[in-house]
Amino acid sequence: MNFLAHIYLSGNNDELKIGNFVADAIKGNKYKHLPQEIQKGIFLHREIDSFTDSNSIVRRSKRRLHERYGHYDGVIIDILYDHYLAKNWSQYSPIPLNEYVQNFYTLLKSNFDILPEKTQYFLPFMISGNWLYNYKTIDGIEKVLQGMNRRTKNKSQMHLAIVDLNLHYAEFENDFTLFFEKLCTFCDEKLKTLK
Repeated sequence: MNFLAHIYLSGNNDELKIGNFVADAIKGNKYKHLPQEIQKGIFLHREIDSFTDSNSIVRRSKRRLHERYGHYDGVIIDILYDHYLAKNWSQYSPIPLNEYVQNFYTLLKSNFDILPEKTQYFLPFMISGNWLYNYKTIDGIEKVLQGMNRRTKNKSQMHLAIVDLNLHYAEFENDFTLFFEKLCTFCDEKLKTLK
């Protein structure tokens, strides 16, 4: 799952959200200096990633992309799934998406000093481009995929995945909906054990 899903799956705990959001920028056990709740968010993020990677529905989504994108198929699916979450946001949250993401940006800015350097670097770009909100549109996802392709120096060809998204739009959305229900249940159980 990508940024928006990780944040959403943290529930209403702000520190858990921060940990879940920054987890990819923290390798191994380089989190011990962080507050306990942020550490729990990092653990939750890793559990979500393991659950996602081993799920048969996600693997079905990846198979539609694997021949063209190889090992980048998982990264692309994470981004596409965030599109469906953003697009269908009102089914998952009573808080409007724009309000939700603006509150999250404010949370990150007020905790900027504890964010990993990598996160501090890209955060201004994320906020100015309103990435989390713009996941809801095809244009927004296309920009994300183009940016990811640039980061791989055009090796991934991820920018082409917008064609695959349009070609298999309903199938990907169905996969997301089925999988996300299972993931929400998994996270509800995990959150009980993290307390």
